[in-house]
Amino acid sequence: MEQPRTALAERIAERRRGVGDPRALVGEMRRSVLLVPTAGGGLWSARSGGVRWVCGFTDEAALARFALLHSAGDRPMDYAALLGARIVDEVVPSLDEPAGLAVDIATEDGPMFFPPVVGIVPDGVAVDTDKAGEGRGHGR
Repeated sequence: MEQPRTALAERIAERRRGVGDPRALVGEMRRSVLLVPTAGGGLWSARSGGVRWVCGFTDEAALARFALLHSAGDRPMDYAALLGARIVDEVVPSLDEPAGLAVDIATEDGPMFFPPVVGIVPDGVAVDTDKAGEGRGHGR
């Protein structure tokens, strides 16, 4: 029997169908508890396109799909349960490089990315800020 989707997974599915409000999706991400794999004392992340992506999962099934591809054998994958707001407001700024949040990267329909832009991450670390010298995407 299939697990019911979380509210965030439902919002992601809406956006994939071309409906739903992008602001509501960001709001739901901020309110949702995400499961973030841990490795080597930190949160699991990947770099792509000049951005470091912290990887979070909407539920244990989504995390399990990821663990099948990235864990060592039958060893369970450790993870932290964090609010999306904490990831984008606290974790992302602490990384000292352009960083965002990638949700459900091992899901069949594909991941949802929350890039390091104004309205998702704090303005001071957004790569698209208009202030000269502000944001980590300028001049690097």
